[in-house]
Amino acid sequence: MNSGQGRDSTRVRIAIDAMGGDHAPQTVVEGALLAVRDLPVDVVLVGDEVQLGELLAKEGGAPKGIEIHHASEAIAMGAHPVEAVKRHKDSSIVVAARLVKEGAAQAMVSAGSTGAAMASSLLQWGRIKGVERPAIGTVMPTLRGRVLLLDAGAQVDCRPSHLVHFGVMGSTYMERVMGCKEPRVALLNIGEEETKGSDLVQEAYPKLKEFPGINFVGNVEGRDILSGTADVVVCDGFVGNVVLKFAEGMATVVLDLLREAIKENIRSQLGGWMLKPSLRAMWKRLDYTEYGGAPLLGVRGVSIISHGSSNGKAIRNAIRVARESVLGNIVGAIASQVDG
Repeated sequence: MNSGQGRDSTRVRIAIDAMGGDHAPQTVVEGALLAVRDLPVDVVLVGDEVQLGELLAKEGGAPKGIEIHHASEAIAMGAHPVEAVKRHKDSSIVVAARLVKEGAAQAMVSAGSTGAAMASSLLQWGRIKGVERPAIGTVMPTLRGRVLLLDAGAQVDCRPSHLVHFGVMGSTYMERVMGCKEPRVALLNIGEEETKGSDLVQEAYPKLKEFPGINFVGNVEGRDILSGTADVVVCDGFVGNVVLKFAEGMATVVLDLLREAIKENIRSQLGGWMLKPSLRAMWKRLDYTEYGGAPLLGVRGVSIISHGSSNGKAIRNAIRVARESVLGNIVGAIASQVDG
């Protein structure tokens, strides 16, 4: 459940990398149109003005709340992030980040290269004072609600202090943006005992336990992530990305197996028909498009990274997440927690 801030009528201006994503710019335009229809936001579509203009023309023209900011380049998914960002200064992702830096927008959304989104955010805005490394936080469904897993791929090699900051940033995000009171923060490990695991997690454990302002509940194992045992699960980016991709794959397999079972015979088809409302609700909880995008926490600006295959619904929800992050003052809140 989102915080009350998400229902505020305050308008927020968001720049979108319109050329980023597997199906851009079509799906980005679709998502922007949904967003300005449903939310109090103004959207700046950053990209090729000719393509974007043609797409909007097919929808009857740009409605109130949408404008185009031309960018002559786009960064390919396979390009080296830092080199590409430095070389292509007029790319849609770099220009979107620049608009935030200049105050022309309050947040940025991209479904393009994750590395390029990170590089653009870091180079344009820098890190929050006291934060050693930024982290990608991914919201996942649990039996009791939602859990924020971080880092989901930004930092492969971590130090114990990095994991501590991940815990602080994750706790702050869940409280300020997701409306979770006193979020339970856990460390991902191969056992619950404090003495188990790698040197990294063993050294991080006491530091998390002693850090003021977070509700640290100890270690959790992989099987506990989706049980709702914790609201924030901390790990390094290598482990987090593997967990995330495995969970996405497992959800797809389970749903495919369920569809096959329902089609098996007349009785199962009848049962599937009767369960259709419940199955639809279950799919909604598992559907990544409902969550929109993952926040890049630790940078001095709001940057939401969406799945490369995002459709219009996912882009719309990424814009919603960006808006809620701005209204929740997530950057200022993290800064005060880390510095305090």
